Amino acid sequence: MKIFKTKKYSILSNILKYSFVIVFGFMLMGNIALAVCPDGTNTNPCPDGTITNPGTNINVKIVNPLGPKITDIPSFIRELINVVLVVGIPIVALFIIYTGFLFVTAQGNPEKLTKAKSALLYTLIGAALLLGAFVIAQAIGSTVDNIKKGV
Repeated sequence: MKIFKTKKYSILSNILKYSFVIVFGFMLMGNIALAVCPDGTNTNPCPDGTITNPGTNINVKIVNPLGPKITDIPSFIRELINVVLVVGIPIVALFIIYTGFLFVTAQGNPEKLTKAKSALLYTLIGAALLLGAFVIAQAIGSTVDNIKKGV
């Protein structure tokens, strides 16, 4: 702010420099001025001995952004795996179709057949990892539930 470097604007420059102190001071004065007793008087402490400040009486309700079904870590992991499955299974199906297309377009060319075989292998490994993660998560979840129940 080169405009405030001249002597004429030095007061504005100081105000800008220390504006956080000024704002903090007004906030403190505002809280003190807002202290109102239940009977409407502005005395602190109130005649009944209580100290009130309605400016700081904040009533906040925190809403779970993940929804009402997710309340703990296991339910979060369960829902995360369900989302991954919902997204992953169609992708696996598309890649299997793509590898079939690669096999058809290879027409006996050894290099293209190798590429198609490796694409199919990687697709099947990805599908196995996807479904394996689901099975392992279900097994661990049911084991923990059985331990909680004491079975």
